[in-house]
Amino acid sequence: MPGEISPTGKQHGPGSTPELRASHADRDRVVDVLRIAAGDGLLTADELDERLETALSARTLKELASLTADLPPTLAAAGAEARDVVRIEQVHSGPVVRAGRWVVPRRLELAVTYCKVTLDFTEAVLLHDTLRIDVAMTGKTLTLVTRPGVVVDTDGLQLVHSRIKHRPSPAGSDTPVTLRVELVGHKEHGRVVIGPARRTLGRRLRGGPGSASGRA
Repeated sequence: MPGEISPTGKQHGPGSTPELRASHADRDRVVDVLRIAAGDGLLTADELDERLETALSARTLKELASLTADLPPTLAAAGAEARDVVRIEQVHSGPVVRAGRWVVPRRLELAVTYCKVTLDFTEAVLLHDTLRIDVAMTGKTLTLVTRPGVVVDTDGLQLVHSRIKHRPSPAGSDTPVTLRVELVGHKEHGRVVIGPARRTLGRRLRGGPGSASGRA
């Protein structure tokens, strides 16, 4: 008896198994891994564009697997961390810090009372072009450490006995915007500090990049 004909017109023999179809979630996970790989310098811009195009049009899991077969398996774990919504809740406790190669979600809910918060985007992994931060914060300082290409919009943030301080960015920076951070909600007491990392005296003399922990 001849093999069955698949919906794509391919004939499967008696001992063959149809390839599993890829879902939208499967494609999205591979896209996240590819973008992280490009951020780590494992893929060139052209390679990223080519693989993204293939991933978005892939029909099967086998097609998707071939796009990441030559990449470190640890990237898949990082891609899995790329959740759309992350919520942070803390009351009268230690500081909240996101620094290093943390994966930036699409939305961050910040419900914090008298805890210092630092979001350092210097080495953050960007999988989206926009981050919305829903702020419900009382007391202490909310610090956003930016890098070239990261801009912060505070128009949607209501201040009550609080203020915003913008650190000056390096002169002449014309880097395209890679992430727009939208602050919405309210900040009561304390302050909001936005800008690039401060540089130590030694780094300023050498002209090197800043350090988040350095003092001006």
